[in-house]
Order: sequence, then C-alpha cells, then structure tokens
Amino acid sequence: MTKTLVLGLGNEILADDAVGVLVARQLKDEFAGRADVISCALHGLALLELFIGYERAILIDAIQTGKNPPGTIMELRGEDLDKVYAPSPHYAGVPEMLELAEQLELDFPKEFRIFAVEVGDMRTIGGPVTAAVAAAIPAVCERVKAVM
Repeated sequence: MTKTLVLGLGNEILADDAVGVLVARQLKDEFAGRADVISCALHGLALLELFIGYERAILIDAIQTGKNPPGTIMELRGEDLDKVYAPSPHYAGVPEMLELAEQLELDFPKEFRIFAVEVGDMRTIGGPVTAAVAAAIPAVCERVKAVM
C-alpha cells in the first residue's frame, strides 16, 4: 500500500483559515489505516519534516486570491506551482519547500496534490468559517476521497 499523508492546514481561530483543519477532521476516521491524516497550523519550511517518508501527499488549505468567489475549490499538483524565491525562510511556502526537499534529496512524496479553497475572511479572530466556505467542506472531502 502506498504511504499517504493527508494534511489539513489552517488556524482554527481565524475564521475561514480553518478550512483545511476542518476537512482533515472529517476525513480522519474514514481514512484510518489507509492514510495518515494530520491537521496543523504550521506553514512554509516548518512543514518540511511532516512529508518525509510519504509516497503521496494531499494538502488542504485556504487561499485568498480575490479572483474567485469564496468556496471555490482549486486542485493543483506540485508541478503546477511556480518556483518562488522568497526573500527569507519566513516567507517560504509550498513551492520553496518542494524545491528544498529536492535539493536535499529527501525521501519526499513523488505525488503531491493540493486542494485550495478560496476564502473570504481570514482575519476575524474567533469567528466561524463563512457560509460559502462551510458549504464547500463536503465537496472538498469528496474530492480528496476521489483521489485516494
């Protein structure tokens, strides 16, 4: 069996930013024995060690581009991400993490899939996810299940 990591990213106290954590929570029991499901608030290079040793990775996170209505689900693969050269490790994201893993020849997932949910509110402290993002959570869960 392929060793798979499902990682839901987000901060539960920042409204829509919690979407990845909420999706991971819903999938955890269903994927028991088939994948490791983790939720966390880490980002950038701090995520590097979480992926080591997995053959596949599915990442669920919030994105705020302003180009799509909140609740829009985007699916990307690692190779779809443009390389970005951050001015410091504090600004490093997934593209930099993948490039660093390659440079260091780490045992990193060969298949890397990202489900990004367009969000509307990532600033309200202590607020719930907005209705549009809450409505997208079941669809994100179904899309993750479809690629398992």
